Amino acid sequence: MAGTSKLTRTGSKVQLHLLCGVALIVLLSVDRARSQSTTAEARLKSWEHHLRLQEESDFKHLQWRSVGPRKQGGRIESIACPPGNTSVMYVGVGSGNLWKTVNNGITWRPIFERESTGAIGDVAVARSDPNVVWLGTGEVLMARSALPGMGVFKSTDAGKTWRNMGLNDTHHIGRVLIDPTDADVVYVAAIGHRSSRNEQRGLFKTIDGGKTWKRTLFVDDRTSVIDMCLVSGSNTDPGNRNTLYATTWQRDVDGQDHFGRTSGIHKSVDGGSTWRRLTGGLPTGDTIGRIGIDVSASNPAVVYALVDQGPQDGLYRSSDGGETWKRVNRDPVQARWDWCEIRVSPDNENELYNIGQRSFVSKDGGATFEQIGGTIVHLLPHDSRILHLDTHAMWIDPLNTDRIVFGNDGGLFFSYDRGANWLHVNNLPIAECYAVTCDMDRPYNIYIGTQDNAALYGPSDQVPLDGGSDSWEHVYLDRWGGGDSYFTYRDPTNRDTIYYENQYGGLRRKTMSTGDTKDIGPTVPSDQPPLRFAWMAPFFPSFHEPKALYFGANRVFKSANRGDDWLAVSPDLAEGEDTPNLRYKAITTMAESELQPGLLFAGTDNGNLFVTQNDGESWDSISDGLPRHAFTRVAASGHDKRTVFVTLTGMAVDDFSPLVFRSNDRGKTWTSIAHGLPLEPANVIREDPRVKDLLYLGTTLGVYVSVDGGASWQSLSNNLPTASVHDLLVHRRDNELVIATHGRSVYVLDVSAIQSR
Repeated sequence: MAGTSKLTRTGSKVQLHLLCGVALIVLLSVDRARSQSTTAEARLKSWEHHLRLQEESDFKHLQWRSVGPRKQGGRIESIACPPGNTSVMYVGVGSGNLWKTVNNGITWRPIFERESTGAIGDVAVARSDPNVVWLGTGEVLMARSALPGMGVFKSTDAGKTWRNMGLNDTHHIGRVLIDPTDADVVYVAAIGHRSSRNEQRGLFKTIDGGKTWKRTLFVDDRTSVIDMCLVSGSNTDPGNRNTLYATTWQRDVDGQDHFGRTSGIHKSVDGGSTWRRLTGGLPTGDTIGRIGIDVSASNPAVVYALVDQGPQDGLYRSSDGGETWKRVNRDPVQARWDWCEIRVSPDNENELYNIGQRSFVSKDGGATFEQIGGTIVHLLPHDSRILHLDTHAMWIDPLNTDRIVFGNDGGLFFSYDRGANWLHVNNLPIAECYAVTCDMDRPYNIYIGTQDNAALYGPSDQVPLDGGSDSWEHVYLDRWGGGDSYFTYRDPTNRDTIYYENQYGGLRRKTMSTGDTKDIGPTVPSDQPPLRFAWMAPFFPSFHEPKALYFGANRVFKSANRGDDWLAVSPDLAEGEDTPNLRYKAITTMAESELQPGLLFAGTDNGNLFVTQNDGESWDSISDGLPRHAFTRVAASGHDKRTVFVTLTGMAVDDFSPLVFRSNDRGKTWTSIAHGLPLEPANVIREDPRVKDLLYLGTTLGVYVSVDGGASWQSLSNNLPTASVHDLLVHRRDNELVIATHGRSVYVLDVSAIQSR
């Protein structure tokens, strides 16, 4: 049943008018596209397409410049160092590629930025040959935004070149272990698809350097292997290298339920050929989630397991190689689906580290814990005075256990006194940006919101160099030294005022000269249903009213006085049937026409798209003809008030198709304009402010341009690293395309040559 739905706002009440026999405003026609899961083979072929488009592009001579920032840090997922070498370190950034230093962090070089993925799970260096480096791809943090990888890669020249060694359908890899005496023997802990069942998960082993793989531990198509350790970590018992521990983790296909009976600990004593689940004293049942595990190098009989079991998270110790276990913690421990790590000091079986949101150390075998802190010294200027939250990786020097390295959401932290004090090595351009805006200063400033490193702004002519300084400044820092931030705008009427937001609709207005900050987000009376906000709630200043702001929750709000007061100008636009994309049931993107006051568009995470032509007095549903997925961007044309563009994402159901659509009649009909694009989910589309039908598209792997309104596309990835482009814009005066990447900070490209075609 097809038709058009209209929502009308009358005063403070909302009335629903049903047209053409449509019974519900969100009832979608049965022919709305249903996506299919994208296979690993299709993704590999698509990467070849990606490279071919780069080579064939008319604009491949144009060069991007990196403009930072570096000082803020970014999410580190893995750390590895060659044995005995105190200067060389490999660092895997969650969605920002693999980096290497040969001088203990003074300078860095990206060494994995032209491959088929930029998402890193784990990196390992062979003890028997430091030139052999193995890399498991796909982020370990299983958030909805987690980018999948393309299997495992191998380098035999210390990271200069790489070869894909298979396991391409694993999507996310939690751990890679290399046999200490044979670099051709490798174990891979495969998490599998984040939100769907698949067979290529479990524990895999190769004995021929990756030519062939055998899955040696498999429970079912929804149970991951998330962590593992080798008893061969012991320097006193290298002959025990065939003994392994692995932890399985049951997860629902929608990624929301992280507990189940198949979560547990398994042991092999024959190099993974056979496995036995360990039970003696360990918790079991439907409430067991992720499990972290480590074995003592100084006493291989001692094994620790950190178990996520709801409010009763527990640390368990075995003193007999896993045969029996005892819960040992008296102090609370932190074990959650997004981090669950325990590490034993190589020289002391009773000293262990529980890293996570905050990090703790125990000196008595896990009975009590002390929070890790101390003095923080920053390599580049930074206003934080505390150790950043959310540690995901830790490395302890086996030859000098006073030397430890943390990798967290704030980047890298080095300690040379066993965690008493820290050096923040914040000289990597690895900001995980969500959104970007610019002002009209000379040079213009770029404003970004980042994952857990707050909002920043910096000059567009910034040239990041190794060492030196960073001209970017924080708009704010929360009390933990970071904070998730998204859209950030300078007030168009007062350059001393900046608007920024935190997760779930935390909107603020700040006077930069005084530091005064005011919460300005909309609220509703207690007798009304609470508002629902997306993780990144959209808002923007109006083109047409200097002091007006628009803000999206599950309803659209408007303020005429810079956020001091708000009026709801829509009903609940996110009502209706759930979708696999659903998390917040809220508005995820909005746009205002700069050509027609009161012409607004709003898209939600459950596949609803609406338009109003009278500033919210009434809304029309314009979703028919579009896939039922989450909207990532809606863009109103600045050249034709009837034209609008949208992007959506099907990654929640493993659909990697680029979902890009155009309407020339304000959404009454839609045409796909994704023809010729590789299988890369689309994050954002923008129209050039000067040239009609000149479009720019950001995907999870790069940037594309169309000079004919979307009829065809060319690559603009050029010299960019493989990175997800979350937002982009063209500066109206300077003709520069600014992109915000999720893992490699900000890049700028002069597009005058494209505009003048």
